[in-house]
Amino acid sequence: MTDQQKVRIGIIGCGGIANQKHLPSLVKLGDTVDLVAFCDVLTERAKKAASQYGSDEATVYTDYKQLLEDTSIDAVHVCTPNISHAEITIAALEAGKHVMCEKPMAINSKEAKEMIDTAKRTGKKLTIGYQNRFRKDSLALHKACEAEDLGEVYFAKAHAIRRRGVPTWGVFMDKEKQGGGPLIDIGTHALDLTLWMMNNYKPKLVVGSTYQKLTDKNEGNVFGPWNPEEFNVEDSAFGYIKMENGATIMLEASWALNLLHEKEAQVTLCGTEAGAEMFGNPDTNEGYVTFNTTKYGERIESSTTKAGGVAYFGEEEVDMGYLEAKQWIDAILHDAEPLVKPEEAYVVTQILEAIYESAETGKAIELN
Repeated sequence: MTDQQKVRIGIIGCGGIANQKHLPSLVKLGDTVDLVAFCDVLTERAKKAASQYGSDEATVYTDYKQLLEDTSIDAVHVCTPNISHAEITIAALEAGKHVMCEKPMAINSKEAKEMIDTAKRTGKKLTIGYQNRFRKDSLALHKACEAEDLGEVYFAKAHAIRRRGVPTWGVFMDKEKQGGGPLIDIGTHALDLTLWMMNNYKPKLVVGSTYQKLTDKNEGNVFGPWNPEEFNVEDSAFGYIKMENGATIMLEASWALNLLHEKEAQVTLCGTEAGAEMFGNPDTNEGYVTFNTTKYGERIESSTTKAGGVAYFGEEEVDMGYLEAKQWIDAILHDAEPLVKPEEAYVVTQILEAIYESAETGKAIELN
């Protein structure tokens, strides 16, 4: 594509994440994109999105396969339940479209690998919606890691824990459609950030535990009470990941946990030269990084940067969705590589799958 062309985009799935992140972000790129097609199993939902965000020529579908028949569409955003991510992404790539797929990449590593293979074979771009990489605090910490300010990072924690923050809408509590609960929903963001910071995508051994301890204790939930009979995924999950180079990652993910301090999409890193920890205040939606080291015979700490906290709930200093969309569209227009590479998202899926398998079998899972 030339720099003067617009990217013609189709949206598949016009629910919460499409309206909270993708559509508002894409319309801000009006000079480089046209939102020309909207698909949802609920016709009215697709019509509403097309009316609010679409171009004058926007069309509406209830069958994504019909949308993919439009040869004028350059790229699609897949914003459907997790179970259909791979199926729709593969079909879209086969139809000659670039694909932005919401996280998680897929519900298992086999499907994720098929997505990568299809992208390579068709020559189309594929990226996954890990927008937390675009926060100010994330970018600051990543720069520090690239500069090797922390030295060798050999221990890390991936945080994705809420006190009572169970999503009560959509299909979040439906294991068949989502593939799991908080681990695959918000744990995936924390793990992506951790692996990206460490630049380490070679897991060796995974041990995991999952729990359904609070599914009937629905008081005090920030999104309102849930129906315990519909809650058939884990409410918390924990993983121990050993990397090939000996580094260790601890992953904690929960929608409901009896703890005081919440940490979501945040990372703790411990290196040979320094350490770093992300902090956030869910009430004020502010986030920052504190670095710690020793100097002049003393222990010292320094903090930097503030950014949004819980994604898309409350106002944020940084519109990470916009930055994600801009980088993605620029990658298409200039034939560049997206920031989030599918091979990286594949490793995230691989580890999450291993945590679930370990929790079910009671065994450690070895990865190639």
